[in-house]
Amino acid sequence: MEAKIIIQNLKCGGCANTVTKNLMQLDGVSNVMVNVEESSVSFEFDSEANLTEVKNTLNRLGYPEDGEVNSLSSKAKSYVSCAVGKISK
Repeated sequence: MEAKIIIQNLKCGGCANTVTKNLMQLDGVSNVMVNVEESSVSFEFDSEANLTEVKNTLNRLGYPEDGEVNSLSSKAKSYVSCAVGKISK
């Protein structure tokens, strides 16, 4: 199955690198593509459980799905994730 999720706090290539790297480590998730301009992430997944895991991972990294609560802690997490993504590029 395929999905495209619009996410919050996606600012740059560092963010995209972090999102891609973390989602590709999930079992049952493949072909992760991040579009910074659209603030979206597209991917293929095997089951609904994988989709839930992707959304939970995005939240944990500070990139909640559009329409979800975007707390100050989420924004702070995204800045840290962004910095890590820039360093590990």
